[in-house]
Amino acid sequence: MYNFQGYHEATTLAEALALLAANPRLTVIAGGTDVLIKLRHGVIEGAELLSIRHIKSLEGVQKLEDGTIAIGPLTTFSRVAEDPVIKDHIPVLAEAALTIGGPQIRNVATIGGNLCNGATSADSAPTLFALGARLKLKNNTGERVTPIQDFYLGPGKVALKPGELLTQILISPEDYRGYGGHYIKFSQRRAMDIATLGVAVVCKVKEGRILEDVRIGLGVAGPTPRRCPEAEAFAKGKAITSETIATIGKLAVKAAQARTSWRASREYREHLVEELTQRALREAIVKAGGEAIA
Repeated sequence: MYNFQGYHEATTLAEALALLAANPRLTVIAGGTDVLIKLRHGVIEGAELLSIRHIKSLEGVQKLEDGTIAIGPLTTFSRVAEDPVIKDHIPVLAEAALTIGGPQIRNVATIGGNLCNGATSADSAPTLFALGARLKLKNNTGERVTPIQDFYLGPGKVALKPGELLTQILISPEDYRGYGGHYIKFSQRRAMDIATLGVAVVCKVKEGRILEDVRIGLGVAGPTPRRCPEAEAFAKGKAITSETIATIGKLAVKAAQARTSWRASREYREHLVEELTQRALREAIVKAGGEAIA
């Protein structure tokens, strides 16, 4: 039984923002794969829904004139996985998209909904953290752009102000050009499961054997997705060796702030962070044109 008090449907962004301005307490619904579950289990009660699923201007992926990749928040994960711009320039995001649910879920779940739900288990979040994504947020009076790291405030909490909608996910050319990346989702089942840990690594390699830059995004390790600044700082300029990669894995644990939950203990999560960061980095190095390390 879905307990909601009203339903509105917008077909344009202007219409949606006007409805939100008039009633900021409206619960926005797109694909519905998160909101409907919350309604079904009583997490949200008596909500008044605003559907934005028919707003075509919020769909799709484009490469802007300056090289920035702009992803519409209503782009489904099936489209993210198959989009030629993403496959050509940020294939690591396509990898992450394919780990989400099954084909039926990916056909309706949207990347914007995945972020705005605020779940640390969002499979798109670690990769977008590693890519330095920025989020364009708009209300009826203006818009602002915020780094994705500042968007997550806590478990299930994001920095959407009353009346705001996420309208674009932006990835600058300097954050993807020359980088290779890899995403690993660890879960109890191989499909149709929530991640116990998600690790995304992107890196840039110099002369085939030097780490020019490394970015590490973690999901489910702590209360929000996060980057690993100490590990990333250590990696810059280091020779690509097994010892370097092992140290990066150990330093990533420091940023994790792992916790015990019904899915895994803190100690187990820390083990996964260390091991999977190394595995993802090894794959990312090869995809960036570097030498494979046994």
